[in-house]
Amino acid sequence: MNQAEKLPDPNTTPLAQFDLSDPRLYEQDAWRPYFARLRAEDPVHYQSDSPFGPFWSVTRFEDIMAVEANHEVFSSEPTIVIGDLTEDLPIEMFIAMDPPKHDLQRRAVQPVVAPQNLAQMESLIRSRVAEILDHLPVDETFNWVDRVSINLTTQMLATLFDFPFEERHKLTYWSDLAAGSPEMAGGNVDQEERMTGMMDCLETFTRIWHERKTREGGFDLISLLQRDPNTADLVERPMEYLGNLVLLIVGGNDTTRNSASGGVLALNQNPAEYAKLRANHSLIPGMVSEIIRWQTPLMHMRRTATRDVEFKGKQIRKGDKIVMWYLSGNRDENTIDNADEFIIDRSNPRHHSSFGFGVHRCMGNRLAEMQLRILWEEIMQRFSFVELVGEPERVQSNFVRGFATMPVKLHPL
Repeated sequence: MNQAEKLPDPNTTPLAQFDLSDPRLYEQDAWRPYFARLRAEDPVHYQSDSPFGPFWSVTRFEDIMAVEANHEVFSSEPTIVIGDLTEDLPIEMFIAMDPPKHDLQRRAVQPVVAPQNLAQMESLIRSRVAEILDHLPVDETFNWVDRVSINLTTQMLATLFDFPFEERHKLTYWSDLAAGSPEMAGGNVDQEERMTGMMDCLETFTRIWHERKTREGGFDLISLLQRDPNTADLVERPMEYLGNLVLLIVGGNDTTRNSASGGVLALNQNPAEYAKLRANHSLIPGMVSEIIRWQTPLMHMRRTATRDVEFKGKQIRKGDKIVMWYLSGNRDENTIDNADEFIIDRSNPRHHSSFGFGVHRCMGNRLAEMQLRILWEEIMQRFSFVELVGEPERVQSNFVRGFATMPVKLHPL
C-alpha cells in the first residue's frame, strides 16, 4: 500500500486482505481494531502476500508465550523483524541466534545490567535526569522527544559503552538508521545513508575496541565483550560485531526512549490517571510497567519455523515466518483485564509482553524500568503537568513504535 491509499475498513475487509506489515497502521495509530478482530476470529493468521513476503501473525498473549518458549521449532535465526536481511548488510546479532550460541554471547554482556551494577547507576541516572529537567523551558512549547527522551537514553547509552560523551548524538543517529530500513521494518531511511552510517558505526567501534584492549578492568559493554572468551575475537567477525552493536544500541535506546514519550501521551489522554499519580507518587513503579505495556516500544518479534508443525490448529511449514505481535498480546482481553485502558495502579502491572519471554526476554528490562521510574519521580518533584499541546508525530515503522515529535508545555508545581 502506498501512503496515499486509504487504510481498509477493519470491520468489513476480509481477513485475507489485512496487511499487518503496513507501517501506516502504526504511524496513524489505527491498528487496534485490526488486531482485536484477529484475536477474536483468527488468532493465528496467515497473510499470503505482503511487501515482506508471506507470514503468520500470532496475536494472543498465551500463543505468543508458547511460540517464545519453543526456540527449537520457532527459531530466531536469521532475523527478528518481518523483513529479511539485506545482502549488502548481512549482520548477525545474538537476539537473532538460538542457544547455545545465543546464550554465550548474551552472557558476555549481561553483567552490565546486573542488580549490583544497576544499584550503582541509580544516582548517576538521577543526577542526569535532574539536569535535563532543570534546563527545560517552563510555559513554553518544546519537543519532549528531543529534549528529554532522546537526551536521557543517549546519555545512558554513552555510559554503557563508555562512548565519547560529546559524540553521543551518533548513537541515536545509528539507532535510527539501523531500525529504519524499508526492506526490514517498513521504515523510510535511505539505504545509501543507512549503509554509510552503519559502516561509520563499525569503523568507530572497531577503533574503540583496539584502543580499549590496553585498558584494565573496564566494565563497559566493549570491555565485557573483550574479556569473555566466547566474544574475545568478535572484532574479527565484523558483521557479527556490528550486529551486536546495533542490537545493544537499539535495545538500549528504543524501549526507554519511546516509553519516556509514551507515558506523557498516556497521562494526557487519561487525566483521571494523572490525578491519581499527583495524589500518590508511590504509584510510579507500577505506572512504569503500565506505560511499557501500553506503549509496547517494539511491536513485534519474528521467528522462523525449523520444521513443519501444527500450531493452534494451523499447519505451519518449515521456513515460514511467524510474527509475534507484542502490541496485540498487550491488548488481549483474555489475559489482561480492561486491556485497552491505561490504569496506573493495576494489581499485576508486569504481566505484559513488551519485554518478550523465555531465553530472549529483554536483557535490559530492569534498567529501562529504573530510568523511567527515576524520570517520573523527578518530573513529579518539579511539574504539576506535562501538557501535550499538539498531536505527536509517530515514526514510520512496523517494528519500532516510536515518536519523532511530541509538543509539550510544562506547568510548575
